Amino acid sequence: MTQAETPPMRRRDLLSLIGAAAGSSALLLAMTNLGHAQESDYAGPITLSGDPKGASVLILGAGLAGMVAALELRKAGYRVQVLEYNGRVGGRTWTIRGGDRFTELGGARQDCGFDHGLYLNPGPWRIPYHHRALLDYCKRLGVAMEPFIQVNANAYLHSKDAFGGQPQRYRTVQADFSGAVSEMLAKAVNADKLNALVSKEDTEVLLAALQDWGALDDSYAYKAGPYASERRGWGKPPGGGLSAEPIDSTPLRPADLLHSHLWRRLSAGLDYDYQTTLFQPVGGMDMIAKAFAREVGDLVRLSARVTAIAQDEGGVHVTWENTVSKTTQQSHADWCLCTIPLSVLSQIEMSVGAPMAAAIAAVPYSASVKIGLQFHRRFWETDEAIYGGISYTDLPVNMIGYPATGYFGSGKGVLLGAYAFGTYAFELESLSPAERIGRALAFGAQIHPQYPAEFDNGMAVAWHRVPSNLGCYGQWTDAARSSHYRDLCAIDGRILLAGEHASYIPAWQEGAVLSSLDAITRLHERVMKS
Repeated sequence: MTQAETPPMRRRDLLSLIGAAAGSSALLLAMTNLGHAQESDYAGPITLSGDPKGASVLILGAGLAGMVAALELRKAGYRVQVLEYNGRVGGRTWTIRGGDRFTELGGARQDCGFDHGLYLNPGPWRIPYHHRALLDYCKRLGVAMEPFIQVNANAYLHSKDAFGGQPQRYRTVQADFSGAVSEMLAKAVNADKLNALVSKEDTEVLLAALQDWGALDDSYAYKAGPYASERRGWGKPPGGGLSAEPIDSTPLRPADLLHSHLWRRLSAGLDYDYQTTLFQPVGGMDMIAKAFAREVGDLVRLSARVTAIAQDEGGVHVTWENTVSKTTQQSHADWCLCTIPLSVLSQIEMSVGAPMAAAIAAVPYSASVKIGLQFHRRFWETDEAIYGGISYTDLPVNMIGYPATGYFGSGKGVLLGAYAFGTYAFELESLSPAERIGRALAFGAQIHPQYPAEFDNGMAVAWHRVPSNLGCYGQWTDAARSSHYRDLCAIDGRILLAGEHASYIPAWQEGAVLSSLDAITRLHERVMKS
């Protein structure tokens, strides 16, 4: 269809476009169509009706998938036992506090020196509002929640190659980019350049929307003045008395802003997974694991490293090593729900058919490194008025996360000093914990020059070096999911799998919970039929 044949944009399409610019509804629709933004399909607590007549289930792994299964299966009348590699429950739902010790693959040991009440969540650290299953369990188990701050307009966007390496406030980049784009569109509308897309009757609507969204003046220009300053901040803010008059700030040059690529981070709060409101458990993410432990902790055998999984017509036989006593033991059950990460499971002897074995081997695990840094004071608040949220950078640390709790505290504070993925994560994983922390300090000082003088101690977790996980999360490709996903989730004899890797919400706790509920529902149906 030629441009002349293109019909004018309908009113509702125009308003959708404006809504996308201001709020991202079109982005959400596009992401859902592409399979990236998945609404949780949780419809409420499950009911496993019918008498299992004493059937037994052995659950491998006491992460959220395993704990959910243990709770629901015991409630349904099954005999349940859980084997967990670590000396704690929760899996990746993990919080590190002062006094904790962590030894990674290769033998490097870290002893956490954080002050009381301070912590690092090396795994999950936020929960979207639409992760209904996880939030429902938290509500039922009494886990207190508080808001997690994803977008903070006063945090920083930073590029080592832009603006002389000086970080820019998120609000200034957002305001200046929106203003520049709005001004260009307004000029195009006034020059009748969008006639093929916008009907004449909607031109005034579009101009009014652009003026409002972009903080344009009466001539549809974005420039220094009260409109722009109200969005990006003032050069000198309004005050009181004789020195009360504010001074306008000066917007960044559009060309400089465009070439800085800082605008790439403006969508951080628009993506479905990160839209307001997000939550975090009060006191650390492991409060969820502890709540499950209060319900089913008596079913869990800790420090149990699974070495072999066998099955026959009579049931499932699992060989495991007590990592404390170094003794080898066996556990038996009618059925087995395995939630061990595929990165580890692929190295365990396991008697399943070729389709499931191929599926287990088909999913690599993402590299990820998180580094927590404790400082002598909360300088990001006192010096820079940053309360929660995230600063983004193109340096290897990728982002700096500010605690969304303990505001205005006079003592020490812990930042997330790095959350690295991909190539940068592999590079950091190759270093010792002390070297990782040193890198985080050196890079972070380019954004916060207070780092060197204020640093106290730190913890660095590289997920490929966590023995029970060997990676952060299952990294499916479309091709692998098409070929292997259904085989991974199928019941193989008396064995079936669950975990975030067996979901369409990888890396999220919601994926683990929903996967577990689906698996035990199908298992219960099989038991009832047999």
